[in-house]
Amino acid sequence: MAEKSPDPSGSNARRCLAISPGERLLPSGSGLPKWVRLNVGGTYFLTTRQTLCRDPKSFLYRLCQADPDLDSDKDETGAYLIDRDPTYFGPVLNYLRHGKLVLNRGLAEEGVLEEAEFYNITSLIKLVKDKIRERDCKMAQLPVKHVYRVLQCQEEELTQMVSTMSDGWKFEQLVSIGSSYNYGNEDQAEFLCVVSKELHNQSYGTNSEPSEKAKRMASRQSIENAHC
Repeated sequence: MAEKSPDPSGSNARRCLAISPGERLLPSGSGLPKWVRLNVGGTYFLTTRQTLCRDPKSFLYRLCQADPDLDSDKDETGAYLIDRDPTYFGPVLNYLRHGKLVLNRGLAEEGVLEEAEFYNITSLIKLVKDKIRERDCKMAQLPVKHVYRVLQCQEEELTQMVSTMSDGWKFEQLVSIGSSYNYGNEDQAEFLCVVSKELHNQSYGTNSEPSEKAKRMASRQSIENAHC
């Protein structure tokens, strides 16, 4: 949990409790405080040394053991400075507290994986990778949705519009609607071009717009029709 209270450590500071083989490396009576204050990307977190010692191979374990080979700085409050995203550090810290991965809405598993790999928390890395595989497997089984667009264009624009379609759009059908208006001194044939796009596990409307060039052509055609 992020916090703003002062460091509660005092004269009765204790070492972290022996809950893993790695933690037994901490000598009795070492004088290290029970509570540890972290400044992660400008956000303060207060936790116990016992929590940070869950994984003896992790960066956080080395940090709370005051590893001389680990170059760690502290701010003016005595908090360890860690230049990482505090948004994703919260789930990492909670995992060390209770062994479960809990993500708030809007957070991605990939973001937690990045932090877990940075802190070298091996069990969390495996857990997140398993969840990503499970999520992707479920999404792959969902039916593919399609969105369709009908674009109106002139004959001289048709080849260019079809050849410049991008972002997953593909040509489906071409319907001639004749030459109902005069453009300059020549009659211009008009067409309706039907295009489609697959939306893999997305909501309708997400990244479902035709290319800018196709939209400009359709917009210009609509203006010309309005003037006829």
